[in-house]
Amino acid sequence: MFIDSHVNLHGEQFAEDLDAVIERARSAGVDKMITICCQLSDFSAVSAIAERYDDIWCTIGAHPHHAKDRPDISAEELVEIAQHPRVVAIGETGLDFYYGYSPKEEQFQSFKTHIEAARRADLPLVIHTRDADEAMAGLLEEEMGKGAFRPLMHCYTSSVGLAHRAAKLGAYFAASGIITFKKADDVREVFACEVPDDRVIIETDCPYLAPVPHRGKRCEPSFLPAVAAGLAAVKDWSLEECGSRTTDAFYRLFDKVPRG
Repeated sequence: MFIDSHVNLHGEQFAEDLDAVIERARSAGVDKMITICCQLSDFSAVSAIAERYDDIWCTIGAHPHHAKDRPDISAEELVEIAQHPRVVAIGETGLDFYYGYSPKEEQFQSFKTHIEAARRADLPLVIHTRDADEAMAGLLEEEMGKGAFRPLMHCYTSSVGLAHRAAKLGAYFAASGIITFKKADDVREVFACEVPDDRVIIETDCPYLAPVPHRGKRCEPSFLPAVAAGLAAVKDWSLEECGSRTTDAFYRLFDKVPRG
């Protein structure tokens, strides 16, 4: 069995066939899923899915693209929302200097607020990072010095250097379908050399980033075994061992999700 640690199910791409998508995932051996909140205004839709399906949990957070939408969000407000019984993590949050949809100052402020909320709520922090390696590493190290929290580097595609520094802080890493892409040797190198075997999990990030052999299709959770196969090849694990290791790591990190 596999666990999809990062799905985006509340958007229009799954509006017409969500039940069928969930059934295909279950048939493919996906035991549980976490559906992600990327905009605070979407939380009601995200949490409704987690309430509807017994095998789906959710998060609360604002992607760095949307940091500008609620620059006034407080850690107290995030912690309060996180009391929802289906919320098991804070995020998705982080830094994205590639697109720059939100000003850097607002991204930093939002990210720090989410870190404080994760620290207070004692929940994992789902982190997005793109073209912000040095800023991300420095901020993680600075904030960890203020008090422990549990970082998850979601859909990790950044540098060896950031991976090394994040791993020293106890971060977990999630492999996505990108690990199967023909031109993703740099990603495979990071997972082979820098990502600890006991702190790696898997995700589809659906509806994006469909893994080989599903490239070009709408990604969905039923494609997760292909992601697992890609990670297994990198780590020199069997598919069964990959499932066991990533599942154990998932439950260590997302300890609010009941096992079994």
